Amino acid sequence: MDDSQKNHLKAYGIAYWALQGNLEIHWLLNYRGGSFMIPSSKSVSGECTIRGISYETISDAQGNNLLAEIANPEANQDAIKLEKAPRIAVYSPKGKQPWDDAVTLVLKYAEIPYDVVYDEEVFLDKLKDYDWLHLHHEDFTGQYGKFYAQFAGAAWYQAEVRENEATAKRLGFEKVSLMKLNSAKKIRDFVFSGGFLFAMCSATDSYDIALAAEGIDICEQIFDHDPADKNANSKIDYSKGFAFENYKLSMNPLEYEYSTIDTYSSRNQYGPNERNDVFTLFDFSAKWDPVPTMLCQNHTTTIKGFWGQTAGFDKRYIKKSVLVMGETKAWGEARYIHGDHGKGTWTFYSGHDPEDYQHRVEEPPTDLSLHPNSPGYRLILNNILFPAAKKKKQKT
Repeated sequence: MDDSQKNHLKAYGIAYWALQGNLEIHWLLNYRGGSFMIPSSKSVSGECTIRGISYETISDAQGNNLLAEIANPEANQDAIKLEKAPRIAVYSPKGKQPWDDAVTLVLKYAEIPYDVVYDEEVFLDKLKDYDWLHLHHEDFTGQYGKFYAQFAGAAWYQAEVRENEATAKRLGFEKVSLMKLNSAKKIRDFVFSGGFLFAMCSATDSYDIALAAEGIDICEQIFDHDPADKNANSKIDYSKGFAFENYKLSMNPLEYEYSTIDTYSSRNQYGPNERNDVFTLFDFSAKWDPVPTMLCQNHTTTIKGFWGQTAGFDKRYIKKSVLVMGETKAWGEARYIHGDHGKGTWTFYSGHDPEDYQHRVEEPPTDLSLHPNSPGYRLILNNILFPAAKKKKQKT
């Protein structure tokens, strides 16, 4: 999984395929970019060839020597046994929206199966059937992404409002914001019970805000047909959220922003561009910190930056208990963060599409066959395989 690999993204699909077939597989942390070691067979090599994945065949003796070298206390490496293929769900609306989702794109490209769930499935407690949940580009505050100023007249926006209001009514909620809060709380419970949560773009900060704003009306009349609480900012309970604290909400319904957590607006002041916008992954101890080490496996530690509705996390508003795994230090901006909640974990990754610097509404989806070695997309796939190592993680 170093620079010699022709298709990093599909290699994760082979690892998942091996888990589905109950093959023994080790994730070799910090060894050649986080390689996978799978017992050699004609079916494995044939599948790699069909999918265009680079591989090397070694003898049993070489494999044992490699594991011994990795086990050396002086080597910042570890071999993590992956135990079972995680059951994957993506929280996403069923209808077509004017934007794509990086996670579903890479799941399809890597040939990793997943189910789609949304508010009704969450309401019916279907999350218990899954190990890993991704939150599609979403607004958990009930403000429809705060797209009103630019897209209120768009057919897709009006359809989204109608569909959400109809679902909320069918499920017994007076407002869409209350339905979304219910989903946010059930997702929180999913994590607490041992689930793995991964979110990108606006599903990160809007999710945290929804939890912290429970019982407070933060939606203006254009979103929920009655005025927002003018004192909302003074009532936020930051302790209810996973990641952020001490931020201020944007109460202007026409502003394309939820709060001061996001660096979308402040980025315009220091002017990052596609050439200089990068963030750096932290280096963790494979033997002492296997979880962040797994989540940061890559063939480079420097990742190209990319925008989104939530472009980055202002480090001033990140809770001290949160682990920052990737940042742009010069700008005080975190891009990739992680934490625990109960028996489970959550990971937030800012930005929309790692291979489309400034993806806009209604633009076509990224063709990942043009980016088979994307380090930004590798971070997503690290999270997808991470639950497979759950038992190993608990023993360390």
